[in-house]
Amino acid sequence: MIQQGDVAPDFTLDRDGGESITLSSLRGRKVVLYFYPKDDTPGCTIQACDFRDSLSRFDAVNTLVLGVSADHVDSHDAFRAKFVLTFPLLADVGGVVSDQYGVWGERMVDGSPLLGIERGTFLIDEEGRLEHVWRGVKAQGHVAMLAELLGA
Repeated sequence: MIQQGDVAPDFTLDRDGGESITLSSLRGRKVVLYFYPKDDTPGCTIQACDFRDSLSRFDAVNTLVLGVSADHVDSHDAFRAKFVLTFPLLADVGGVVSDQYGVWGERMVDGSPLLGIERGTFLIDEEGRLEHVWRGVKAQGHVAMLAELLGA
């Protein structure tokens, strides 16, 4: 399992709006890569809206925010439009990238096991290394903690 100090696994994923993003092309700025279970669900909406409302703080310290879930691009487009999200949402359909980051697996939803993404966040430095790793993240309050850590 990847951990702090490792080189962040590179990937190219489709994003909302029909383009794609390659992680290694973002070198030179920090990246908050956050994985979330599903578009337009209560906890995921809270977290996405917190990032949206705090985005200027991350921009001020040259840090890009990327959200990743296993939802399709069409779902991301609808989620982004509904909540006026202003950062990219990446489609990891099938969970390949989520598995590389150690956040893909079985989790309990309403008392039933479900294969999918466990909420996690990775702060990647300007050279592409994992500066911080958080697993099992709680949606509420996490964004404020990240902004403070970055001095934003």
